[in-house]
Amino acid sequence: MALNTLRPFASKVIEPLADFFIRYEVSPDAVSIASLICAFFAGISFYYSSASKELILLAGIMVIFNSIFDALDGVIARKSNRATIRGDFLDHVIDRYSDVFIICSIFFAGYVNWEIGVAAIVGVLLTSYLGIQSQALNLGRYYGGLMGRADRLVVVMLAAFANSIYLDSIAGFSILGWAVVLIAITSHITAIQRILYIWNRLK
Repeated sequence: MALNTLRPFASKVIEPLADFFIRYEVSPDAVSIASLICAFFAGISFYYSSASKELILLAGIMVIFNSIFDALDGVIARKSNRATIRGDFLDHVIDRYSDVFIICSIFFAGYVNWEIGVAAIVGVLLTSYLGIQSQALNLGRYYGGLMGRADRLVVVMLAAFANSIYLDSIAGFSILGWAVVLIAITSHITAIQRILYIWNRLK
């Protein structure tokens, strides 16, 4: 994953936040649900943002909060000894719904044609499925590949902020549209990388 180099910096932000939530006895599941709510409002904002810089900016901010809460729930669960199979299951379900809310809302809003949008969401869901399938085959959860979830969210955040500044099209698509194109291509590359990894490990 391209963002592995940023993990130490992210930990410096996430760890104190996790301690704060633990101090006030906020459950990991509540934080997971908060991430879903942020993704939902990001999707609504993207959907209605085609002529509004403010809504594009709001959507980007909601994606940031979705990312923070998504990172926090697991840290809180581990640090407070409340990690459970049910919590892990809920986290994965919420992540998939969040992906759908965020990616689909962008192409539903017309930033890119639906064929590319469908290719993007299929690639995203397939990539996530393969990571979990690796775990189901007793190979451990696999996060490798060109475009993981954290990378996708950063692409969407940066595209949202850039698109809130520059609304015009570039070679037929807005900046958000090109972000979906990038996600469509790199997600399928990542899926192939994960397929090859799992296939070779099964030897």
